Amino acid sequence: MDDRFTRPYDPKATEKRVYDAWEESGHFNPDTLPPELLSRTEGTPYTVMMPPPNATGKLHMGHALGFTVQDTLVRFKRLQGYAALWLPGTDHAAIATQSRVEKDIAKSEKKSRYDLGREELVRRIEAFVEESRDTIRGQIRAMGSSCDWSREAFTLDGKRNRAVNELFKRMYDAGLIYRGYRIVNWDPKGQTTISDDEIVYEERPGKLYTFKYSKDFPITIATTRPETKVGDTAVAVHPEDPRYKDYIGKTYDVEFAGAHLSLKVVGDAEVDPEFGTGALGVTPAHSQTDWEIKDRHALAVVQVIDERGKMLAGNEHILGKKAAEAREAVVEWLRTEGLLEKEEDLVQNIATAERTGGVIEPLPKLQWFVDTDKPFLLPKSNIPGIASGSQVTLKELLRTAVAGGGVRIIPEHFEKTYFHWIDNLRPWCISRQIWYGHRVPVWYRGEEIAIGEAPTGDGWTQDEDTLDTWFSSGSWTFSTLGWPDATPDLVRFHPTNLLETGYDILFFWIARMILMSGFALGEIPFKDVYLHGIVRDAQGRKFSKSLGNGIDPIDMIDRFGADAVRMSLLVGNTPGTDMRLSEDKIKGYKHFANKLWNITRFILENTEEASPDAPVTEEDAQLREALDELARAVTIDLDEYRLYMAAERLYHYVWHELADVIIEGSKPILLGEDELKKVSRAATLRHLLRTVLVLLHPFMPFVTEEIWQNIPTTDGFLMTTPWPVPHADA
Repeated sequence: MDDRFTRPYDPKATEKRVYDAWEESGHFNPDTLPPELLSRTEGTPYTVMMPPPNATGKLHMGHALGFTVQDTLVRFKRLQGYAALWLPGTDHAAIATQSRVEKDIAKSEKKSRYDLGREELVRRIEAFVEESRDTIRGQIRAMGSSCDWSREAFTLDGKRNRAVNELFKRMYDAGLIYRGYRIVNWDPKGQTTISDDEIVYEERPGKLYTFKYSKDFPITIATTRPETKVGDTAVAVHPEDPRYKDYIGKTYDVEFAGAHLSLKVVGDAEVDPEFGTGALGVTPAHSQTDWEIKDRHALAVVQVIDERGKMLAGNEHILGKKAAEAREAVVEWLRTEGLLEKEEDLVQNIATAERTGGVIEPLPKLQWFVDTDKPFLLPKSNIPGIASGSQVTLKELLRTAVAGGGVRIIPEHFEKTYFHWIDNLRPWCISRQIWYGHRVPVWYRGEEIAIGEAPTGDGWTQDEDTLDTWFSSGSWTFSTLGWPDATPDLVRFHPTNLLETGYDILFFWIARMILMSGFALGEIPFKDVYLHGIVRDAQGRKFSKSLGNGIDPIDMIDRFGADAVRMSLLVGNTPGTDMRLSEDKIKGYKHFANKLWNITRFILENTEEASPDAPVTEEDAQLREALDELARAVTIDLDEYRLYMAAERLYHYVWHELADVIIEGSKPILLGEDELKKVSRAATLRHLLRTVLVLLHPFMPFVTEEIWQNIPTTDGFLMTTPWPVPHADA
């Protein structure tokens, strides 16, 4: 027995050494796995794409949970004999990354991006990102992640840029990408558009003001934003509302707070006659809902708030003011004119930008959009429910990929959320007014336009905008495998088997990958979507700097070991459900790792003469069969994504069955006079230990590999040792 077993297990002295040995072996790469292992499945691939963490800093417990779930499943499939590919990478996270660097520059140098210029700012961002990526790589390794580093990708590298440009051109040629003047979500703080899914709604106190535009105007309206009313071009009412039917079709000219308004009364069936006064002041330039009313009734558009959130219209008390200040001025004007009928306090949901915290201002702008309602020809389809050569919209593609059974979402109840999102999907604005990211691949020269690749000749200028990060990362499952080229990797590993991520990015990323893969390849990007919940503190609160309740996964690894962190994240964690985590829970699984270490010491000390060919007593045969039954149950649990249940089964078996019952019961047998029982029990204990190590390896890879490598009768790496239950036997 190796003398290291005479000392407590030391994860700090073990984990980096073991990981380096794994990486050096090349077995994270499915192309170099032992042929005898792959023969169990005839080399069937199993593919997982790592959700690329943002290149903005260090990882948090949510990342640690995701990596743990993914690595557990990948290691399990590798042990079963699958050609398991877990492809790692990082996301350039354009808005978040640029915002972070800009804040640092503003704080240290008191300079803005405009002081530096585009080239210098991008250079600084790239330097920050490279340093951050190195940090993230180290943290991913510290978790024990058995990903194939030889295939590592970055969402802003040259290969991804080529794929993004090609995808943009193909969608443009299909009529799905267009440049149009539409209402967008404008972030005055970040000075860029953002998508609907990047909005965070915050409850804030507000007021509802009920008033008339003028004393002669016949209809009373109500709004929380009276400052925008200087841009109204209509009043919408329900066409059957008896209070207003006689006014429909008429136009009224009024002077409102220094602005001349020409207000047309329109009948629109979308107006709720029971809400407020039943009349809606229509401001097409500053409301998505009002823009849609404008489209239905061919109304004029008057922009009255600029990109800095300042007023473009109104009297001297309003013009040039921030919208919030102008609101007070308009209300005071209404009071003075005797037009304000009612003022009520309320709590309202305010739209803010997720990355900058800026209050969103809906603005009309000329931007690039993806049309999700336009039919296009899908030449080839492997998506259940969509035939090759059919006409389909992106919305139909998104819906059918899941409804037709191609993509399974776990837990299932998130399918309803997914379908609801599709039903309410608007044209997707994909252009951003930031400097870091994939530039829109469009070039202009006078009236000429070139799409996809930089044209030759003089006089061409590229579009200044960059693409939404989610547009580029939407191609992650196939651009990482070589698309647009028909590479062997693309043929072999796509569609992927699993996408594991947090439920909070179901729409940001998962839906867009389904959309992009369906359009570009005519196939689903992944077969299963496993959604994990949010990791919270012991009281159920979100981790936050203000609460000071955060748990740093790397700090926990340094103190308790990666295996303890992994087990603490798996046990008690069901798909799609938030989980509570405490330092005590992590510490408890460090004790478990040491318990396994002590079990090993006892078995090795007391079974040195054990022979695997020794005859087995009936009692020991029952012990082996019980473990075989456990192995079958664990296999089924893992196949059905019940990782929490598999982990609990193994924990209870090792601690309460193997340690408390079997080993304690073995002591008198091993010290007794019955030689048959002694050799049988010695061989059985060795068998149980080997089997337990294989079963536990996906969950606790470091301690199990370290034990395996120091058992005299084992060969090779535990990470490539056959799983004790053939897949068909589970």
